[in-house]
Amino acid sequence: MQSYESDVVAWANEQARLIRAGRFDQLDIEHIAEEIEDVGKSEQWELASRMAVLLAHLLKWEYQPARRGASWEITIRSHRKEVAYILYESPSLKGKLVEPRWLEMVWAKAINQANAETGLTNFPDECPWSINDEVLKEAWLPD
Repeated sequence: MQSYESDVVAWANEQARLIRAGRFDQLDIEHIAEEIEDVGKSEQWELASRMAVLLAHLLKWEYQPARRGASWEITIRSHRKEVAYILYESPSLKGKLVEPRWLEMVWAKAINQANAETGLTNFPDECPWSINDEVLKEAWLPD
């Protein structure tokens, strides 16, 4: 039997073969459960990453009006679409958008990114925009 620790890809292929063959007694149940949980964590991470980039660009849009340009608009639009796609594929993640602890983490990442790209430090401690009514709305941009 292939070891989970030595080659996870070979292990996964072997586990899939065992499932298809109905050999459930030979499955590595604990590691299979961990891998299934990791799929959910990966989707959460992707959503957080896309949201942080989106929020950082919205911050840059609001706080650097003289530097607004097509590339920022393209990034904002594309990340909105990516977030929409993630939420379409995994509707259970919509709850993350209203979870205070998750939003705090995403906002902190957005501020760090905006700070690194602009040198500005005067961003608000909390997101000033409604996630569903503003941030994710197709045509909305901060003033």
